[in-house]
Amino acid sequence: MSPAMSTVSTSRPGDGIARITLSRPEAMNAISSAMAAELARTCAELAAAPEIRVVVLGAAGERAFSAGADLKERAGMTDADIMRQRHAIRGVFGALLALPQPVIAAVHGFALGGGCELALSCDLVVADETATFGLPEVTVGLVPGGGGTQLALRRLGPGRAADMVLTGRKVGIDEAMRFGLVDRRVPAGQDGPAALDLAGQIAANSPVAVRAAKRAIRHGWGVSLEAGLDIEDAAWRTAALSADRREGIAAFVEKRKPAWPGQ
Repeated sequence: MSPAMSTVSTSRPGDGIARITLSRPEAMNAISSAMAAELARTCAELAAAPEIRVVVLGAAGERAFSAGADLKERAGMTDADIMRQRHAIRGVFGALLALPQPVIAAVHGFALGGGCELALSCDLVVADETATFGLPEVTVGLVPGGGGTQLALRRLGPGRAADMVLTGRKVGIDEAMRFGLVDRRVPAGQDGPAALDLAGQIAANSPVAVRAAKRAIRHGWGVSLEAGLDIEDAAWRTAALSADRREGIAAFVEKRKPAWPGQ
């Protein structure tokens, strides 16, 4: 795909941070087949980049983070086409969830359907005052298919997940904060800068410890406390036996900033 036709752009502002930007503002960043494939490739490339410590997922334009699936594209599809596209859709959300680095969503405007699911797939959600979330799939005869039912269940709890999924209604920033859908609320237009600032705070820490902690949080959800503590112990051992741990303690004793080996 030529750069002029790209639906996803990436940049590396420094300090181990990568920024992914959904770039179809004329279509409210609706997720087309092309965007899904490009975003999945981007996530796979970043997952294999050890120098990247944190990923920020944002969007171009002022109206939307993402309005969800490209329904205009789907209107011309046969049932067989939709089933073929399903593989790509599952692939992009799987690739986002598989990123070993912490991922921060920077949300403004509409985050509906697949757009809401993209935010739910991230570890942290920073949203500005204009953000509106929703999982409206049932209103067009569908079920959330990018992990929405399961991710909302885990983040919001069964009652609030059912409230959003079964009604298909939109949720503004106030309710999103009460629901626990948004982690940090910022003034309009500040979602990107705030997400990058948060990314910088995370990137300053040990890459080994941060990745291990993310695994413990992700894999520990929904298991017994005993199993969760074993997952945490495995993460602790990974960090404790790393060069990062040795550097971190040395830097503390010497009262200097750590130079993380990241190994």
